[in-house]
Formats: sequence, C-alpha cells, structure tokens
Amino acid sequence: VSVAFDILDDGADEPKAGRKFMTCHLIFDVKAFSLQRKARFVGNGAMVDSTDVPTYASVVSRESVRIAFTLAALNGLDVLSADCEGAYLNALPREKLYTKCGPEFGEFAGRWAIIVRALYGASSSAASWRSTISKVIEDLGFKPCRADPDVWMRPATKADGLDVYEYVLVYSDDLIMIGLHPDETAAQISQHFKFKGNLAGKPDQYLGSNVGMLLVAGVNCWYMSSDEYCKAAVENIETWLRKKDQRLPTRTACVFPSKWKPELDVTPELRDEDANYYQQQVGVLRWLVELGRVDICTEVSMLAAYSACPRQGHLGAVVHLYAYLKGNPKSKMVFDPTPIDHEVEKEHDWSDFYKDYEECTPDDMPEPRGNPVQMTCFEDSDHAGDVVSRRSRTGVLIQLGMAPILWYSKKQGSIETSSFGSELTAMKTAVELVEGVRYKLRMMGVKLDGPCHIKGDNMSVIHNCSNPTSQLKKKSNSIAYHYVRERCSGKRPVARISWVPTEDNTADMLTKSQPGAKRQKLTANVLY
Repeated sequence: VSVAFDILDDGADEPKAGRKFMTCHLIFDVKAFSLQRKARFVGNGAMVDSTDVPTYASVVSRESVRIAFTLAALNGLDVLSADCEGAYLNALPREKLYTKCGPEFGEFAGRWAIIVRALYGASSSAASWRSTISKVIEDLGFKPCRADPDVWMRPATKADGLDVYEYVLVYSDDLIMIGLHPDETAAQISQHFKFKGNLAGKPDQYLGSNVGMLLVAGVNCWYMSSDEYCKAAVENIETWLRKKDQRLPTRTACVFPSKWKPELDVTPELRDEDANYYQQQVGVLRWLVELGRVDICTEVSMLAAYSACPRQGHLGAVVHLYAYLKGNPKSKMVFDPTPIDHEVEKEHDWSDFYKDYEECTPDDMPEPRGNPVQMTCFEDSDHAGDVVSRRSRTGVLIQLGMAPILWYSKKQGSIETSSFGSELTAMKTAVELVEGVRYKLRMMGVKLDGPCHIKGDNMSVIHNCSNPTSQLKKKSNSIAYHYVRERCSGKRPVARISWVPTEDNTADMLTKSQPGAKRQKLTANVLY
C-alpha cells in the first residue's frame, strides 16, 4: 500500500483537482498450465478517459529472439535471462489518478488515495514501465535497434579480437541478455529492479517455451521447445473431452483427418459455448506455432479462418490435431548457425535489363560485426488448394544457416488461373519477407555472407526469375515478375534463385495438409 498509494488523512476532501477517479478491485487467478496462484490489485483503466496520454507499449518480436539466439551460437556469446518482479510498480504513472480505499485496505478503508505508481490495469501503465526500463538500459550504453526498438545493442570486442554486439531483449518484464559478460549487465539492471529469485540465470523457460542448449556438430546451439506447453494443452483438452465421455483418437499419423477439407465441412454450426472453446483452442494452437511447431502451421492457419462461425467438423479437426500432437509431442527448434551446403547458383549478366539496381541498405545502419551469416529461403504454393474459393496458399520458410527464423502460411489474396501464377505470387511474397529479414539483420549489426539462397520447386518460375533472357507472357503477373527479377540482378542482389525437388522443399508443408510420412520427413529438416 505504501508503495503504490498516497493515502490521505481520514476526512480529507476528494482530490479532484487535475485528477481522474479510477475504481479498483482485487483479482484472483490460476495461470494456465503452470497452475500458479496469483492475486493482484488492479485498476479499472478501461473506465477512465486516457486519450491525452500515450498508452502503447511494444515488446520484442519472436523473430528477433530467434535471431539473437542464433547470433549467440554464431559468435560464442553467453546468454542470461531474468524476470523483473512487480514490474509496473517500479514506474511512475503517466496519468493523474486517485481512488477510494475499499475494505481490502483494512484500517484505511473509506479514505481517498492518490495512485503514485503505474498500477496494473491503468491504460498507460505498460507504456510507463517500458519507458522506465528503457531509460535504465540506455544508461548502460545500449541503443535501441531501429528495426525492433525492444532489441537493445552495444558494441563489444571478444578476447580473440572479434568485434561483436551485445544485446538486451525486452518483453515487458522478461529480459534476455546476450554478450561477453551478461552477468555484469544483469547486476547493473538489478540495482534498479528486483529480479524474481533475486538473480539472473541461464534461461530454461521463455514465453511458454522450454529453452536450453544442444551440441550439434560441435557447435553449442540454443534451442526452443514447446514440450511442456504442448503436454499441458493436450491434458487440457483431454479433461474437456472426459466431461463429454469422449477421448482423443488413436493412431493419428497425419495432422488432419484423411482427405478432410475444412472448406467442404457442412456439419451443424457449434453452439456458443463450444464455439468459444474452439476459438480458445485455436489461440493455443497459434501460440504453439509461434513456439516452433512448424509442422502444424498450415492446418492451424486453415482452422483459424473459421473462428467466426465454426462447425462441429472443425472442432473435430482440432481434437484430431491434438491427437497428432500427443503422438508427436517432442520438438526442438535448434538455432544452429552452420551454413547449408548449397550448389553454386549460376550468375547472369543483368546489365541490359536492370543495370541501375543494387540492394538498398539503410543509411543509418550500424557497423556490421561478428561472423557472417548465411540466409536461405524455401518457398512454395499449393495451386487452387481451397476447392471452394480456388485460392492458392503460399508457404515460406526463412533460415539463418540451419536455424529457422520465420515461417509463413497464408491464402493468397487473389485467384490465380495457373500454377505458374500462384508460384510466382509465392515467390514475390518470399522475396518481400527476405528483404524484411535482411533489413532487420543489418539494423542488428549482422554481417551477411551474400545474397539469400531462395529455393523453389517450379522450374518455370525459377527460369523466369533467374534468367534475364526469359520473357513473361502473362501481363497479369508482370509486377511480381519484374519485382523478383530486379532483386536478383545488379552488383548487390537480394537473392539468388534456384530449383529444389518438391520432396526436399521444406516450404511444401506450409501450403497443404499432407500424409503423415511426408510431413514427418519435411519436419525433420526443421525440428529435432
């Protein structure tokens, strides 16, 4: 009470001048999966007009976290994590608020209290906390990355003379420190904020995922795994099924029931209660995909499209998907920076076509440091895969060395009349995503070892986009055609494009539901 409130004397006047009244209440909750009990006093910030103060607070992207773990292995940096205790209460409020003490205040019940800390529930508290911790990190010599302001970086030099960057990643009150001596950074931050357990240590949990180290071909690599989260999610749905005298199917080799398509399902619509449960489970599955379950990315994307009006068959597919997860529970996404052994792509003379082009690099990018990274992208499309709308699905997987960094599975925005058109659209999307990742890498001070190696399995598209003498005969695809070709040309191209057999194209699993054996073969290219 003494930390967050300035309680006025009994009988004092209501402190209206320049302040807004906010009601507060106690909440009790049990955290999902971990079953941790929590009690917290929160404000009803949604009932207070906060349009005159900034309320937005960003967090580090999962993509940046994967890149940072890969750089730790690439440059031989140590990693520590910490969780700030009572985070918001370390920050001063941006809003001038007051409340009236309830019975939970004991002897102070009935008195007026001025809120002097960023109370949980107030609209601007997250922004207040982010500003507070940012100032502390900045005072340690770190600067925010322009591509992700929650990645903080500063230059350093290893004992062997290798120039590198040290990083602090901030996700609200969760910190990851990567550098030569992250324990020193943690000690300096802990002078301002108390860490849970009063210490920073090697990360073993982060945002619901298991984190650890694995020795791969002589390289100590960090990994993220959804093992515990997946196990808890399966137990949750099994409990729900038992209440209905049901159970998960057995012997589920593939993610979806055999030959089942969500767009063709005509079973009755779910009642409100079951529809709400379906939406909750789609949310859980989407987070599993974020934690690294690339093998279910396509199916979860398909199911998410029916969240507004799900049917019984869609809920049955969710149950079937959980049965697949139960039979395939373990998965480690290892951030191994070891380069892939690519065949040397043939270089062409583009000077007669895009002679002025070279890859744009930011004028304000930091000096590249550390060992260079290799970038590889697999792309694919399932032509007219949706048998109702006849829209195709694009799949893209981007890696740094062997480390998966970004995966993408989404229906295309327009109907393509040929497989060439859908594959060219997928190639355009892949190049756009590659450019975005390359920009982020450069702004994080990462050296790139050359163009990205983009792999596709449609020979016509590969030939059209990589050979300057190949001409496009369909005007409808001309924008994507010239966009991709230009990025392959010039002295500093974004990418080199080459062909890969369909059975080796990892992005194929991001475009369609597949038989179990084929899905497992492709999954083995990404997950351990």
